[in-house]
Amino acid sequence: MFKFLKEKLKNAISKISESVEKEGTIEEKPIEEIERKEEKGFFAKIKEKFIGKEEIKKIEETEKKGFFEVIKEKIITTKISGEQFEKLFWDLELALMENNVAVEVIEKIKKDLKEELVEKPIKRTKVEYTIQKTLKSSIEDLFLTSNMDLVEEIKNKKEKPYVIAFFGINGSGKTTSIAKIANMLKEKKISCVLAASDTFRAASIEQLQQHADKVGIKVIKHNYGADPAAVAFDAIKHAKAKNIDVVLIDTAGRMHSNVNLLDEMKKIIRVAKPDLKIFVGESITGNDCIEQAKTFNETVGIDGIILAKADVDEKGGAAVSVSYITKKPILFLGTGQKYSDLQVFDSEIIIKNLGLT
Repeated sequence: MFKFLKEKLKNAISKISESVEKEGTIEEKPIEEIERKEEKGFFAKIKEKFIGKEEIKKIEETEKKGFFEVIKEKIITTKISGEQFEKLFWDLELALMENNVAVEVIEKIKKDLKEELVEKPIKRTKVEYTIQKTLKSSIEDLFLTSNMDLVEEIKNKKEKPYVIAFFGINGSGKTTSIAKIANMLKEKKISCVLAASDTFRAASIEQLQQHADKVGIKVIKHNYGADPAAVAFDAIKHAKAKNIDVVLIDTAGRMHSNVNLLDEMKKIIRVAKPDLKIFVGESITGNDCIEQAKTFNETVGIDGIILAKADVDEKGGAAVSVSYITKKPILFLGTGQKYSDLQVFDSEIIIKNLGLT
C-alpha cells in the first residue's frame, strides 16, 4: 500500500537533510580539537570567529552554560533560511504531486514544515529526523477523526430502520462496498435489506442481487427506468414491516459532473432521509477521487467516506487528501475482493505505510 509515495518521500527527505548538512551556515569542526588546543589567544579567536565580539561579554557572564557548551551548540547546529527552504522543499513537493496529493494538502504540509524548520536551530545529525517528525505530524492533522461506531449507532437508533445511502461513480467499487457493509452487519447479528435504487445502469440490479445472494440478504427492486426514490421508499417500508434494522441504498453511479443525475440523487435524499450518507471512491484514481468526493459533498452533504481498492493503491494521494479536502472522515478502507476485506480506518495505517512511524 502506497509503495510509490513512501519511496518518494524517503528519497526527498534524505536529499533535503543531506543538502542542509552540507550547506550549513557554520563551519563544522570537532569539538575535541577545540578543547585540546592551548595556544595563546586561541579563545579570543574562537569567540570572534564563531560568536562575534558583541556576544562575548554576554557569554562570559552567563552561569547557565559554560563557554565550551555554547561553542559546541553553535558548531553542531544549523539553520535553514527561508530562501534555502523554498529550494529544498521542491523535491518533497514534486514527490507529493507525482503521487496525486491535492494542491491544498501540499500547501498545508509546506506551511507546517516552514514553521518548524525555517530559522530554527537544528542539530546537524537530527535534520532528517526533524523533517520526518514534522511531516508525520502534518499528515496526521489531515485526517478528520471519527468517533462513530457504526454498529453502536445502528443499535442506539430508537426507531428502525437505520438508513444508509451510498454514492459514487460507476466502477468505484460502490456495490461491492455495500455488500461488504452488509456482510459486516450480518456478522454482528444486525439484519439489513438492500434497495436497488440504481435503475439507470444496465445489469446494476443483477449485480446487486448476486452480492445479496452470496451474503444472504434480501433486495428490494423495481424495473429498470423506475423512480430510484420510489425503490428506496419501498425498501424502508419493507424494513419497518419486517422489523429489519438497516436499509442500504445503492444509487446510480453518477459522473460528478452530470447535473441532472445529481438532482435525481437529491430526490432520493429527500424521500429516504438517510441517517448516514457515504461516498465510495476508488483510492487508485487519486485526484479524480478527491474531486468526486468534493462534488458529492457539495451536492448531498456526505457524512463519511469509503476508499475502495486501497490495498492496490501505490500512490496514496487520495487517502492522504480526501478527508482534508471534504472535512469528512474516512470510515473504511476496502482492502481486497473478499466480503471480509473491509477495514475500519485508522490514520496510523496511512502513517505506517508512508514509512513515517
